[in-house]
Amino acid sequence: METTFFNSSQAEFKHESLIKRFFTWCKDQEKNRLIWLGIALTVHGCVLTPITFMAVAFSGLNLFLVYVVIAAMAATVIPNLAAQPTKVTLPLFFLSVIIDVLIIIYSLTQGLSAGNVY
Repeated sequence: METTFFNSSQAEFKHESLIKRFFTWCKDQEKNRLIWLGIALTVHGCVLTPITFMAVAFSGLNLFLVYVVIAAMAATVIPNLAAQPTKVTLPLFFLSVIIDVLIIIYSLTQGLSAGNVY
């Protein structure tokens, strides 16, 4: 019978950073590019952008925030329509979702009122 010995001091462990693993995952999602296109356009165009815009409108309609909402939407739509790979489109999509969520939180801290729209 053969005995195998393992010396743990010689073992090498790979510690990849979270960002590197995220970009590797994005590159691996290329086969699901059309699914991610549908998710990005639906979530951003039909759900998140209107909610974010309404939050900005009800908190006083800050024009700078309106521009940021439009830019975040464009950062998702334009690369997808240009058929960029998922290593480009997915990080932009998640970044724009984070931007929209931060704008919603900021608008909630300013106070929402329907009287602020007019």
